[in-house]
Amino acid sequence: MAAVGALSALCNEPLAVALLPFWQHLTVEKRLAERTLAMYRDALVRLQRLAAAEGVVVQQAQVHHLRGWLAALRGDGLGARSLAITLAAWRGLYAWWGRDGLVATNPAAGLRAPRAAKPLPSALAVEQAVALAELETDQGRPELQARDKAIVELLYGCGLRIGELLGLDLLAGPAAAGWIDADDATAHVLGKGSKRRSVPVGGPALQALAAWTALRGTLAAPAEAALFVSQRGTRLTANQLRNRLRAQALRAGLPTQVHPHMLRHSYASHLLQSSGDLRAVQELLGHASISTTQVYTRLDFQHLAKVYDAAHPRARRK
Repeated sequence: MAAVGALSALCNEPLAVALLPFWQHLTVEKRLAERTLAMYRDALVRLQRLAAAEGVVVQQAQVHHLRGWLAALRGDGLGARSLAITLAAWRGLYAWWGRDGLVATNPAAGLRAPRAAKPLPSALAVEQAVALAELETDQGRPELQARDKAIVELLYGCGLRIGELLGLDLLAGPAAAGWIDADDATAHVLGKGSKRRSVPVGGPALQALAAWTALRGTLAAPAEAALFVSQRGTRLTANQLRNRLRAQALRAGLPTQVHPHMLRHSYASHLLQSSGDLRAVQELLGHASISTTQVYTRLDFQHLAKVYDAAHPRARRK
């Protein structure tokens, strides 16, 4: 097999004429997202490059060709996730050709990309999460301090996703994506797949919310419905929240970059360590499948392993 060579700048290479109808199908009929289209286009360019390197017509490629090309891409350093997307694009291409009678079989149908390693979600230690939640700033802007503290308390104390938190409105109503019932100590949020769920809100979060709502009027525009607003008075954006949280973590002296989802991971991990109730954690996080929640049992084992390594006299291996 000829060397594949570098596979950078794929978007600058034109697609072969035979691939253009499928590309139009993806862009016009399926209307894939821009990011997905870019990845599929890279996959199609890879396919035409690899076929040309061996003098193979793409429509006449067989299973052994595609298997060898995947191996070549892996040898060139393409990651498991990129290989999976590449194979999905190839499989879709040959299936589309098959419906038009242009190929007899789909050579990519039985191929499988290597499994991508699932990294453990990053979580703070309990002491780090508490330090961030209890951080007192000296910015001279009490309304911003109150807002940021309430945000951290909700992200860590309720395990909310960033979209769920930013979608909260000050008042409940038919148009509200989410709201907090302080009397019932419950947050009602709109999660993934437009699924609603309710989660309990702890005492520290309720206190922080009360402090923020008392000062919210100094920032919020008169008709703004959002619970959390920016200095312009409009609903806080995801980028604004990430930047504020990153700055808070630096002031709290945390050794790692903190993002909103890390507080959700920390919530789940600490809750599971304390309760051991995987099903309850699944419900609180709003996971459709318990397999999604089971990753936190691995985090819990990491915690136990660290305790063992630090404390047990037989833990130190030479």
